[in-house]
Amino acid sequence: MSRRPVAQTVTLIVCLAAGSAAATDGYFSLGYGTAYKGMAGAGQALHLSTLASATNPATIAFVKGYDLGVALFAPNREYSVSGSPSGYPGTFGLAPGTYESHSTGFVMPSLAGAWHLSDQFHLGVAVYGNGGMNTNYPNAVFGQSPTGINLMQAFVAPSLAWEFANHQSIGVSPIFGWQSFEAKGLGAFAMFSSNPAKLTNNGADTSTGFGARLGYHGKFGDYFGVGASYQTKIAMGEFEEYAGLFAEQGGFDIPANWSVGISVFPSKSVSIAVDVQQIYYSDIASIGNPLLPNLMQAPLGADIGAGFGWEDVTAVKLGVQWEVSPAWTLRAGYAHCNNPVPESEVLFNILAPGVIENHATIGVSTLLSPKSKIHFALMRAFSSSVEGANPLEAPGQQKIKLTMDQWEAELGFSFGF
Repeated sequence: MSRRPVAQTVTLIVCLAAGSAAATDGYFSLGYGTAYKGMAGAGQALHLSTLASATNPATIAFVKGYDLGVALFAPNREYSVSGSPSGYPGTFGLAPGTYESHSTGFVMPSLAGAWHLSDQFHLGVAVYGNGGMNTNYPNAVFGQSPTGINLMQAFVAPSLAWEFANHQSIGVSPIFGWQSFEAKGLGAFAMFSSNPAKLTNNGADTSTGFGARLGYHGKFGDYFGVGASYQTKIAMGEFEEYAGLFAEQGGFDIPANWSVGISVFPSKSVSIAVDVQQIYYSDIASIGNPLLPNLMQAPLGADIGAGFGWEDVTAVKLGVQWEVSPAWTLRAGYAHCNNPVPESEVLFNILAPGVIENHATIGVSTLLSPKSKIHFALMRAFSSSVEGANPLEAPGQQKIKLTMDQWEAELGFSFGF
């Protein structure tokens, strides 16, 4: 893990935006910026605030000013075990019962700005959290207590957009990524680890890395717009203190993803946006490698060591905006994504139960002055579950059920536009 002074300085900035939270689209945030949150994250083909650059860097050609936001994220996570441990040699049984994760409130700030350099060239910068993952069980899940993980991720993304024709732009964002990870209570897996001293209870470790996002945004006439963006995999440094847990000696890169969207404008006051997003979790070994047979073929921390077995996620997001008056704007949205956790992977995902599938949102904005606005968004992620057999127990002996739901409220402020 690098200790360079530059990295430490940037880390201080990024920490302001890192969220120790829980999963929405896997472990990615549903959206970035309060206005976009009110539309369930739909916005590839809209430009609502300077936080748009976190979604599509091409959109900063059509916004300017500054945005601040703070979200309060409240996830509820629990797991249930039915059936008693068999006690057979070589099995890995869990205590039956239902257990809830503590630490259910997290604060996630964000900030962004955009400036017009000329009629064609536009500059922006955004600092924002990526969601992350957290569990904190007071019980001894795997024989030790407390048990859980804490993953925080945040980005600094400067953006440059070129409006090459009227209401047509392309943009690029080099992305600096920062993340922190901590695991507790995993000592029972020491027999499976390539480096038991680097498996658990080593405090918070950090890593940094770089990637990029490319985007296009265009509007055709008064009634139709399109947008698309692609984010490369962000190659992160290894979590050295957890080289005996994550595949590839502590590797935990941030997966590539793309989004495409359309917007339609039935009237001057109504906007409807639809986005489709794909996140390639399965391409990251520490996230996508399955528990079995990998756990029996290679130790934890090896290149093909066991991971969380997550599948790729496809999310569909629908948002509606109604400008009721020059001073008031209302928003609503709905989003659906597939659950990345298959039934075969419930054991390890007690630590990372990213099983949410459906989200509903509402939002409102109002002018405070001709150059300032305040925004509010509320998100409800409905309860979702996945149930499967304990893969390290005797067949039919135990079942594990993961359940999760969430609330999120965000307050934002725009000025200087």
